[in-house]
Amino acid sequence: MTDVKQGVLEIIAAKADLDVADLSETAKLADLNISSLDVVEIIFALEEKFDIQIPFNANNAKVEFGAVSDVVRAVETLLRERAGDN
Repeated sequence: MTDVKQGVLEIIAAKADLDVADLSETAKLADLNISSLDVVEIIFALEEKFDIQIPFNANNAKVEFGAVSDVVRAVETLLRERAGDN
């Protein structure tokens, strides 16, 4: 799943206007100046890239996606669940 991690990092880095190499998995989205609208755009990009549906409640965005690692973990989990359904 390293390709998944790389893909997630690329999408978040693009939104945060950073190089992927400068992005840490422990970085908090708020510290990267990623707004709630940016989070929605990241979710759309992730859904398109990985062909998944991310259940997301904008009212709880800070809880669900506080750090980059939360986003990576959520995408990996959804992909594992999808693979298990096949």
